[in-house]
Amino acid sequence: MLERIIDEQLVAWRNADKKQPLLVRGARQIGKTTSIRQLGGDYESYIEVNFLEKPDFKNIFSGNLDVDTLIMNFSVYMPEADFIESKTLLFLDEIQECPEAITSLKFFNEDGRFDVIASGSMLGIDYKRPTSYPVGAITYLDMYPMTFEEFLWACNISHKTIEELRRHFTDRTKISDAINDKMFEYFRLYMVIGGMPQVVNSYVNDKNIHKCYKIQETILKDYRYDIAHYAPASDKIKAERCYDSIPKQLSKRNHKFQYSVVEKGGNARKYKTSLDWLIGAYLVVMCYNTERMVVPLKSRLIDNDFRLYASDIGLTTAMYGLSVKTSIISDDFGMGNGTIKGDIYEAAIADVLYKNGRDKLYFRKTENGSFEIEFLVDSNEGVVPVEVKAKNSRSKSLDNALKKDNIPYGYKLITGNIGQVGKKITIPLYMAMFI
Repeated sequence: MLERIIDEQLVAWRNADKKQPLLVRGARQIGKTTSIRQLGGDYESYIEVNFLEKPDFKNIFSGNLDVDTLIMNFSVYMPEADFIESKTLLFLDEIQECPEAITSLKFFNEDGRFDVIASGSMLGIDYKRPTSYPVGAITYLDMYPMTFEEFLWACNISHKTIEELRRHFTDRTKISDAINDKMFEYFRLYMVIGGMPQVVNSYVNDKNIHKCYKIQETILKDYRYDIAHYAPASDKIKAERCYDSIPKQLSKRNHKFQYSVVEKGGNARKYKTSLDWLIGAYLVVMCYNTERMVVPLKSRLIDNDFRLYASDIGLTTAMYGLSVKTSIISDDFGMGNGTIKGDIYEAAIADVLYKNGRDKLYFRKTENGSFEIEFLVDSNEGVVPVEVKAKNSRSKSLDNALKKDNIPYGYKLITGNIGQVGKKITIPLYMAMFI
């Protein structure tokens, strides 16, 4: 079974003296159910309901929502369900299909006899949100496709090895060429495989890139089906067009999302709600341009100036096609793919930063294009600029940014080794996982 960071977070929730029902949010097929079922094995009684697989179970929540009534309803629909006080985990999967079940979390919280986890992949979609949302009665936990670190674990890279890499990152000391080269091989492989558990499992078992690609194609089709199934009628086609435009958007010289790339004559008025739907479904992440490099960055963003990335780098490269994946693994961007190398590295760093828990990303680019920093990170010390280089070329914009007194330091991500000159810290691209 794949090791996930969220597994420890779930155990910490289980062991807490006082806890609210837990709502685990994230895209479909990222491993939410697997991790929660694993936790369920620690309970004397584990009860699971999937509202997508068994829609008739929504009837359990169709009347009064007090816990005693719900237990009585469960006894009819699930006679085998055994509610043992303080020893039961109730798992309500795909809970977005049953708004009343979401409301019931408030009453489970007040009752307190049973541990409850809910999970869903469309919980950011407002149109199915119940009128009585249990604000203040639940704890949220966001889950993402597998991070680069989790991918390394799946490839049998030990925690000890990763901690040694972290020490080099912290101490700014160079890594041996042999280890550095090998880690770049893993990072390029991660750009191809990504973090969807089914794809990672396939690679670990078979080492067949083409098979992994076919699974990714299926996942992309499933996501398009979700758009068709869940999105409002007015947004279905538009949301799919926005999603499918991601490779074209990133391949432009200016990576700014342009509605005209989605459709000739397209504009924000027509497509804004479609993008909001994709964000709510956890299928994309936005990176906003900022007016200034000062904290908090969210107060400086420019609303209609943003970049759009898929929520998993493996799915992003699958959108480009198998030939691009082959080029990434061999680090040979021939076959007409050389111009997109920087674009894909940028998307990979967006993936790493997003999966570190940032629901929004930021960058800075002037209107005339004379200054550009790919990513900006909020920190306690101030804004930290992160510049991404597919080659070890000059970093004029980063150098200029570091002249500002309010910028404590900055990272230049390259295909080389670690180093530091003044406030500029140079690190290998794969070490973005430590930022």
